[in-house]
Amino acid sequence: MDFRKQKLSIAKAKEMDMVQYLSLLGYEPSKIRNNDYWYVSPLRQEKTPSFKVNRKLNRWYDHGLGKGGNIIDFGIEHYGCSVGEFLNKLNGGFSFQKPLKNIPKIENEPEHQLKILKDVALSSYALIRYLKQRKIPVEIAVKYCKEVHYELNAKSYYGIGFKNDSGGFEIRNPYFKASSSPKDITTVKNGSKEVAVFEGFIDFLSLRALHKNLPENSQDIVVLNSVSFFERARPFMEKHQAIRLYLDRDPTGQNLTQRALSMSTKYIDKSSLYQNHKDLNDWLMHIGKQQKKRLGNKL
Repeated sequence: MDFRKQKLSIAKAKEMDMVQYLSLLGYEPSKIRNNDYWYVSPLRQEKTPSFKVNRKLNRWYDHGLGKGGNIIDFGIEHYGCSVGEFLNKLNGGFSFQKPLKNIPKIENEPEHQLKILKDVALSSYALIRYLKQRKIPVEIAVKYCKEVHYELNAKSYYGIGFKNDSGGFEIRNPYFKASSSPKDITTVKNGSKEVAVFEGFIDFLSLRALHKNLPENSQDIVVLNSVSFFERARPFMEKHQAIRLYLDRDPTGQNLTQRALSMSTKYIDKSSLYQNHKDLNDWLMHIGKQQKKRLGNKL
């Protein structure tokens, strides 16, 4: 069932397979024992896997936090959002497989791991059209992205791939949003005293689109690829004299921005530029060329 084509109810969301959902987020089990899938916790930093998903029950439990529940409970904890906001993420952000009740229960079933087959220069008409819909010029995207061909559940797909510092990819196409392992931040080092920080690579490309003529070495870049990697990015960010935050305007992004501002005067909140939109790309898609020109050098 393709949940993008209909609004997802709480009951339907609870039927989603937790193991598949975690795989779409880039998390793969460290070990599998019968129906128990053990992970390094996606909710906190740890070295020994203590986050368990019982696939038969479709429930999770984080032994380090002492918390657990269904996929909605996980989403609220992971994104720091409400039930409604998480359902919106499910409706708009991912393409899912069949609900759990339609998946046979197989002991020691291998994990559904996304496997990168190859990465090549961007050339797919569908992907280029998707970039144009997001107002991202192709000549900018090809500098930072690849066309990634990957395999998931024995089927082949392709998407726009943005590489992280550990060699994994963030993958986007018109219907799918996922990550390949290993997950990590992406840094672009230009030797600048300033760094711009984004949650995802589409927002980074959006800023480049807004400043096509700006020298690429005018600032360094950090793409978190997940807000959970903020702490991982801090050592690199805080080497700079100015840290410009272009984080999302949702509660998670705004809470993280406020936390950063409270830690150091180096952090500068730039999200007021798109205050009536969910993120920088959403603003770019809805604001006309005249309004872009009005902003001038404010970015």
